[in-house]
Amino acid sequence: MTKKPFVRQSRLVSDLLDLIYSDVCGPDTQARSGFTYFITFTDDHLRYDYVYLVKRKSKAFEKFKEFKLEIENQTGRNSKSFDWLKV
Repeated sequence: MTKKPFVRQSRLVSDLLDLIYSDVCGPDTQARSGFTYFITFTDDHLRYDYVYLVKRKSKAFEKFKEFKLEIENQTGRNSKSFDWLKV
């Protein structure tokens, strides 16, 4: 029995910052500075990832606001849709 080949799916969006996914991961081994969790932001169009370290999950929304401001300043565009990954 052989495995079927992986079929690439087309992107859900056609432009930068149209859709951003996010996930909060941890707790893993604590980092030197006391960070226990990390949060990722992934642009669906480019598949470019941003990773931020956080000490508590409750800081996730603050990191999202920081990310949103940073990416919009870098690109000169506004993000259109955001989705938290659910496990």
